Amino acid sequence: MTPAPLAARLRVPSGPLFFPVTAFGPDGSVDLDTYRAHVRRGVEAGAAAVFACCGTGEFHALTPEEFERCVRAAVEETDGRVPVVAGAGYGTALAVRYARLAHGAGADGLLAMPPYLVVAGQEGLLRHYREVAAATPLPVIVYQRDNVVLTPGTVVELARTEGIIGLKDGLGDLDLMQRIVSAVRTEVPGDFLYFNGLPTAEQTQLAYHGIGVTLYSSAVFCFAPEIALAFHRALTTGDESTAHRLLDGFYRPFVELRAQGRGYAVSLVKAGVRLRGLDVGEVRPPLHEPGEDHVKQLAQVIERGYALLDEDK
Repeated sequence: MTPAPLAARLRVPSGPLFFPVTAFGPDGSVDLDTYRAHVRRGVEAGAAAVFACCGTGEFHALTPEEFERCVRAAVEETDGRVPVVAGAGYGTALAVRYARLAHGAGADGLLAMPPYLVVAGQEGLLRHYREVAAATPLPVIVYQRDNVVLTPGTVVELARTEGIIGLKDGLGDLDLMQRIVSAVRTEVPGDFLYFNGLPTAEQTQLAYHGIGVTLYSSAVFCFAPEIALAFHRALTTGDESTAHRLLDGFYRPFVELRAQGRGYAVSLVKAGVRLRGLDVGEVRPPLHEPGEDHVKQLAQVIERGYALLDEDK
């Protein structure tokens, strides 16, 4: 697939962008059958795209062989109905290897995550992402977070790079994002995609939408697709009443619970998937499982979220 078709399919999504968790069995190995079921259910529920083996999917904990099998399984389960974007990360050589594995497995694009450990300058980051983009024909979305903080000028150069179609932001610096959006709009012809990539992105999406960032990742879609769809629909139609009701009654309590444990942006989501009836196993180290009390609180938050949907009926 060329960059333009993927960009066109993502630009105005029909539903949330789905970041599935990776299923592990009791022995800790990848459970492909359960993973396939998870991906399939998400697509059937209305996901607009599948971002396989990314942050929520514990990319950091997968071997290259496991990564390739999971991406291939996601491609097979979506069967072309929605695009599959795969993660790629670590240092440049490994990121290129993962990019090529994703290409071979049939992915439609790449989410280029931050390089491992190092805090690099702008010149080095630009070279890194350009090498990842040049490694395959797959279009690339660059993920800004943690040790990757890009200047507007660097994003302009990324937007001019063949194969790089967008920027996902996990920093939450709206001033920086506004300057990035403005610089690219001024200096680079054509449409460049922007994604809100903060954990539980719905919580901040109204603010991001105001500066022109209309796309966002939805981890909530993994375990409560109806709630995520209702929020996405409210944003799309300008239904502020529904959006605020879901933010106040579901998303804010979920975010406050998520903040009670490191790594909960993944492990709490995985617990939510289990609570909803699909045993995707536990997270791999160095992440840890939420405590029993936090899981009970999560069940209550989910129950409250679905009750809010029932109020509309």
